Amino acid sequence: MQKLDWVKNKIKTRIGIEQQCNIWRNSGYKIVFTNGCFDILHHGHLDLLAQSADFGNKLVVGLNTDASVRTLKGPERPVTNENDRAFQLASLLVVDGVCLFDEPTPAELIEIIKPDVLVKGGDYTIDKIVGADFVMKNGGSVEIIPFVDGYSTTSIIDRIKKL
Repeated sequence: MQKLDWVKNKIKTRIGIEQQCNIWRNSGYKIVFTNGCFDILHHGHLDLLAQSADFGNKLVVGLNTDASVRTLKGPERPVTNENDRAFQLASLLVVDGVCLFDEPTPAELIEIIKPDVLVKGGDYTIDKIVGADFVMKNGGSVEIIPFVDGYSTTSIIDRIKKL
């Protein structure tokens, strides 16, 4: 195995992540899913990922593609391209799988992965979390992790622009 293959092997296609999750599930592992843009990885992101990992045995991250981020955040985003963002996430020991999605929401990816736990950060309520109904209908749970005050990609970008 070459250096960093352990990182690159965590980045999966939809078919790859579905197969991997089936293997984990059949081995008795509890699968956790969260998603986001993860543009300019910061303390708030890392806190969310670490807490998410605590809810199960395997953490899968759905990552917005560059096109999806532009739709959500505007034409100047993302700052970091999707391949670099995927590599950064896959490099984290708490993350077991990363899969890109291009749709406006991760609903399709959630239905492919069938997580036991769906985690979202911020000030969401369960009725506003995409995929919550699907996960709960299939016996899973939904967890909301509070934001870490003072950390957001937008505020980091704003601070950099002022320099």
